[in-house]
Amino acid sequence: MIIEMKNIRKQFGDLEVLKDISFGVDSGEVVSIIGPSGSGKSTLLRCATFLETIDGGEILYMGQHAAHTDASGKAVYVHHRELQKFRSYCGLVFQQFNLFPHYSVLKNLIDAPVEVQHRSKEEAEETAMELLRKMGIADKADAYPYQLSGGQQQRVAIARALAMKPEILFFDEPTSALDPELTGEVLKVIRQLAEEKMTMVVVTHEMPFAKAVSNRVIFMAGGVIVEQGTPEAVFDNPKEERTKQFLRVFER
Repeated sequence: MIIEMKNIRKQFGDLEVLKDISFGVDSGEVVSIIGPSGSGKSTLLRCATFLETIDGGEILYMGQHAAHTDASGKAVYVHHRELQKFRSYCGLVFQQFNLFPHYSVLKNLIDAPVEVQHRSKEEAEETAMELLRKMGIADKADAYPYQLSGGQQQRVAIARALAMKPEILFFDEPTSALDPELTGEVLKVIRQLAEEKMTMVVVTHEMPFAKAVSNRVIFMAGGVIVEQGTPEAVFDNPKEERTKQFLRVFER
């Protein structure tokens, strides 16, 4: 299993955002996380990728603990040097692209592999150009983010995450900042990655996409996993009333 998150708890002040969340993702699996805004989906991804620290529970990558809960009930992480290894297992694509505006497209892709992973510039550039070709934007290597459409920027962001050669890729509502036409461009790329058996967790409001591409769908509400199962089970035959209520909105 690539990642296991067990009994994850997270709160901001008095607000309990994640309440005893447990799930895992196998190699090659595509898991979509759906649910209303404010249900804890983005926070879960930020905890999985170490951008937020958990208050309790366990995080394992490749069967090894990155964080666990000690006897006092407090979450304890491995030493920051070892945490770098765990960070290298995962990539995160944000809804707002988060590209460096003063870097060219190519430099956005090669900066972390060279500086963080100490790969040679030549190897990093070769990988970057290969990924840009795959995304259909090799001709934009010397462009700057402001010169690109939203769909092109998001494809650069996906390529940048892939340039680090992660074991698993997390997407936090990758199309929410895009208009419908550009949304299609980005979803096509994610579909292609799914066909190539890239392990992915996708937080999305695109229900037809989640149904078509996922091996498993998780429905979250109020900081808990309400229901999970195959796309057919969750979309066509949901068991929980809260799931039915949520999906009714998309049937209109």
